[in-house]
Amino acid sequence: MANDPDALFPSGPTTRRGLLSAFSRRAAEALPDLPDLPSLSGGPVPRPPSDPFHEEPPDWIEPVLSGEDLIAEIRASTDDRGMHIWWLGQSGFLVQMSKENILLDPYLSDSLSETSDESGVLHERITGIVVEPAGLSFVDVVASSHSHLDHLDPGTLPDVLSGGAAFVCAAGSEMVATERAGRAPDVALHVGELATFAGFQIEAVPAYHDDAPEAVGYVVRNGTYCFYHAGDTRRVQGIAEAVSEYGVDVAFVPINGKHGNMDGTDAARLAYEAGAMIAIPCHHEMFRHNTASTSRFVAECVRLSQEYRLPRAGERITIDYGF
Repeated sequence: MANDPDALFPSGPTTRRGLLSAFSRRAAEALPDLPDLPSLSGGPVPRPPSDPFHEEPPDWIEPVLSGEDLIAEIRASTDDRGMHIWWLGQSGFLVQMSKENILLDPYLSDSLSETSDESGVLHERITGIVVEPAGLSFVDVVASSHSHLDHLDPGTLPDVLSGGAAFVCAAGSEMVATERAGRAPDVALHVGELATFAGFQIEAVPAYHDDAPEAVGYVVRNGTYCFYHAGDTRRVQGIAEAVSEYGVDVAFVPINGKHGNMDGTDAARLAYEAGAMIAIPCHHEMFRHNTASTSRFVAECVRLSQEYRLPRAGERITIDYGF
């Protein structure tokens, strides 16, 4: 077992076997020595070091399941034991616990496609929309971690809330949440505050996101299971300490490493320090200019012996302890 990297994690439908072995082989290969580049003055200019974790994003990613097929799977999963998780792209997750559904930071539109970041680069989507927002109007709770468009989306919220779901947002984002959702939130949480809707107990925990001072994370419990959704954040002192007391089963952590977010290394460390049983990365594979390979995240999880899962958009992950 000591010589088999795949044996570090259990096999089965919720584990992506083979990726660890592939990463280990890549990391073991020595980078080629490249000559220095000539400068205009004639002297050599040292070539910047290569990033062994860098991978070019794919041209396009089709969700594993989408549309009516995805909706059918979500509805049918209420008959199955455990906590069921679907990554919807970016930081969006649908989590089913005790036959109830909570939707976090859903971005199910092209609201950002005509906008650019501070450097002028357009938000080019590279993953297909997993489901039209109205298709998820049956959920019980919708929660937003902060006011950035890919977490509080005017192209998504009105339709997913049309079925009467409770709406939770971060304190300080109430006005923009009301404007984008077409209705006021049921509650706006400060760090340390708790709200209960359906069977979900939702508590706001600290986050630190450079240009979103209102940003929070959420710890959510329903029945046997508990998870942590980090929203957008850097890894700073106080975050892991605030989460670790809950004994979370899963931590959803951003890995893009830019625009005020952790990279994969810090994301793995935060999940480990927070005491999460399983770490799941997010905030990647949505926009071409703002994504990251999961290799850095996987490498640090392996180093820390932190169990992880790597869902694809529209793929179900089930956490089942057998009770």
